[in-house]
Amino acid sequence: MRIAVFSTQPYDAEYLAKANAGHELFFFEARLTSGTMQLAAGADAVCAFVNDDLGQDVIAALATSGVALIALRSAGFNHVDLVAAEAAGISVARVPAYSPHAVAEHAIALMLTLNRKTHRAYNRVREGNFALDGLLGFDLCGKIVGIVGTGQIGEVVARILSGFGCNLLAHDPIENPACVAVGARYAGLEELLATSDVITLQCPLTPKTHHLIDAAAVAKMKRGVMLINTSRGAVVDARALIAGLKSGAVGSVALDVYEEEGDLFFQDLSSSFISDDVFARLLTFPNVLITGHQAFFTEEALTAIAETTIANVSAFERDGQPLHPVRSKGG
Repeated sequence: MRIAVFSTQPYDAEYLAKANAGHELFFFEARLTSGTMQLAAGADAVCAFVNDDLGQDVIAALATSGVALIALRSAGFNHVDLVAAEAAGISVARVPAYSPHAVAEHAIALMLTLNRKTHRAYNRVREGNFALDGLLGFDLCGKIVGIVGTGQIGEVVARILSGFGCNLLAHDPIENPACVAVGARYAGLEELLATSDVITLQCPLTPKTHHLIDAAAVAKMKRGVMLINTSRGAVVDARALIAGLKSGAVGSVALDVYEEEGDLFFQDLSSSFISDDVFARLLTFPNVLITGHQAFFTEEALTAIAETTIANVSAFERDGQPLHPVRSKGG
């Protein structure tokens, strides 16, 4: 099959080429949008990432050009209009699991860095400043950590934190026995917000979790809470988060995702400027740590993403059905 790969970074091309099984791959650095969809002309499939636009208009245009498959190289699919895809006769596939360890371990890395302020200490020492003022952290052992979302990633987070001696609260519509086995207790969201010293978000983005952390949620949190988000940016209302940071209700924040990250992440803007005022405001807080959607970025995860993406395409070519299809609730 001829596959137009959008939002391509050098590592995408490298790992997809290694995994390729006889398909024609055409790599485009541009994001898939209404202005770039003509690049898919002549392709049988498009391969898209998390910030590509797969709304109704783009999908209709792809169908007109002959695209039969959207192969997502991500687990999340909230950026795809599944109803429009089904109406257009386009199949959608995803990578349901690539490396829960990659994301979970990054969440823990953010937690430890934010707590012990190793990023700030690194810069100080390089400047010859060995003072410890401002670097005070706390023991994770014995602290209450709330895990919102206990699928595969949340389960790994729970396993790691149980080794630190944390008291684990979990919140998810479906209880995971593996989390209970390592000592997690399931609780309502309000209890988790009110009692957790640290809250880590591992939930998917759905209509129910959109702005799950909003002004009302911030008001219910234990004062001085640490918040970690490696799930999806729109789970958190950034403006409410800023208000919480300014008031001291939120003690510290680490983000690997951001609701409006499409115009920021996966590119070098160091010679430009950040036009997003909300994001720029977040960067001014000394108790905010941000990475650019990096949690998935391990050798193991990239290998699994590429191999599963190619397997989806090969299965669709062979059987007319990808290995991991995504359908709307009505489909």
